[in-house]
Amino acid sequence: MVTSPRLEKVTPGNFDAAIALKVRPDQDHLVAPVVTSLAEAYVHPDTAWPRLILDDDRVVGFLMAFFDIDFASDGTGTDIRSGLWRLNIAAGEQGRGYGRFAVRAVADEIRRRGGSRLTACWHPGSDGPEAFYLGLGFRPTGETSGDQRVGELALSQGMSFGSSG
Repeated sequence: MVTSPRLEKVTPGNFDAAIALKVRPDQDHLVAPVVTSLAEAYVHPDTAWPRLILDDDRVVGFLMAFFDIDFASDGTGTDIRSGLWRLNIAAGEQGRGYGRFAVRAVADEIRRRGGSRLTACWHPGSDGPEAFYLGLGFRPTGETSGDQRVGELALSQGMSFGSSG
């Protein structure tokens, strides 16, 4: 049960806790480690939004969102998107609603910045997080990003994301 989740910037004071966060061993191939995300955030400071997910003072997860990127990477600027770049929920904390909280927090930030859709990518297959994203209302776009499936969630003002997940 999620009691009081919140997002917090990664700082020198919580860096060690951030990079110590591990998903379940069977999920290692599905998501990059937090330290990789932080390195990517360092080289993409204008688009990356890394945040720890805390419940009280306990680190339970990590997310990294992106804002206003040229998703097609073709230089035309005709496919600008924002979304969830990375989501790592600690092995012992999964199934308690923290992933749902993370998606909701990113959706709120995208709306705050004037956006109306949330893009996410995930590894397809029965061992991946596809059921989680589809359960939140994401719909596959038919695109891929590397070996990942691309999905989008239309953001409406009253979205609740339910209460479990």
